[in-house]
Amino acid sequence: MDELTKRVLGSFGHWGKDSLDLHTLFEAGGNDPEARTRVFDTVERLVREGFLEELGNDFYSLTEKGKKTATERKKSS
Repeated sequence: MDELTKRVLGSFGHWGKDSLDLHTLFEAGGNDPEARTRVFDTVERLVREGFLEELGNDFYSLTEKGKKTATERKKSS
């Protein structure tokens, strides 16, 4: 799993929230506009792959698959 994907999934634990808006998830890319585009692409991919669920109004939450992956990642770091 690439570093940006890890940061996006880890954002939920970092912020201690069950759902985050896209603006908050952009923080995983820092202030670089190109990195924020990569965050957007990563979020869209994670939705397609079943790690994130789109809640509407640019809010996302971890699915059970995403929670499991995020927890495993946290244990291994």
